[in-house]
Amino acid sequence: MYQYNVIQWLFFFYFYCFFGWCFESIYVSFKNKRWVNRGFMRGPFLPLYGTGAIMMLVVSMPFQDNIVLTYIAGCIGATVLEYVTGVSMEALFKVRYWDYSNQKYNFQGYICLSSTIAWGFLTILMTQFVHKPIEEFVMVIPRNILVYVTLFLTAYIAVDFALSFKAAMDLRDILIKMQRVKEEMERIQKRLDVIIAVTNDEIEQRKQERELRMDELVEELEQRFHNIREHIQNTQEEYRDSVKEEIAELRGRFNLYMENRKHYKDMLGIFKADMIRNNPDMISRKFKEALEELRNIVEEKKIEKKEKDAKKDE
Repeated sequence: MYQYNVIQWLFFFYFYCFFGWCFESIYVSFKNKRWVNRGFMRGPFLPLYGTGAIMMLVVSMPFQDNIVLTYIAGCIGATVLEYVTGVSMEALFKVRYWDYSNQKYNFQGYICLSSTIAWGFLTILMTQFVHKPIEEFVMVIPRNILVYVTLFLTAYIAVDFALSFKAAMDLRDILIKMQRVKEEMERIQKRLDVIIAVTNDEIEQRKQERELRMDELVEELEQRFHNIREHIQNTQEEYRDSVKEEIAELRGRFNLYMENRKHYKDMLGIFKADMIRNNPDMISRKFKEALEELRNIVEEKKIEKKEKDAKKDE
């Protein structure tokens, strides 16, 4: 049985958070062929790995002499942790930081059979080989030094987590607001279709067309307003004053939503941009288009910065 005090448990947690960050960052960087500072936090720590490692140690305690039960405990414990964490993070932040939907035998994309099998082997590796030398190393560290280092890491990680949590919540708010802007744009589009008396055949055809992206929707609305303006100028008698007022009101709403959309993009600061850049596999089912648009903005800003730096060097 593991008999550690609170400081030792905390140090192990931070160590495995760091170890997980190293593993994940190297793997994702190799996969994307560029350096990726992986994870939810800005610093070199991945809390999910630290939590997973401690969970493996705890669930395997009663079965340290039975490798089969250790394997089963690791499979169950890690899978439950992964599922609960995935569901909670998506409910809170509206995005998924990992997704197994393309894997066989997955459940809601949060967990999958291959991952569960791997967790069991990792638990054996962790308890039988990895943790023992780390435990020996920690036990020889003088108590005072271990306390000071652990308290320093606690303060640092608490601040980092708080800033990262706020950035994730801000990113969630941006996604929600951008989605609302699109929904309002679609309402304006439908009302304009009614005003310009789109034929039944055209309406039926539009229902069968794919959903427009935001940039396509904006372009469509601009074209509609242009067509209506020209039609009003050419055939004054066909539109009553009340209809013209409604068109003007719709145009005003459209302009306001365009300003809001630009404002939401400008809210994408360094922390939020890094969160998108550091999680290239991040997805959102409900806010897929808004997330993709923000991802493109991040890349555009990165290119602009490189061009500015190049000009300065010249």
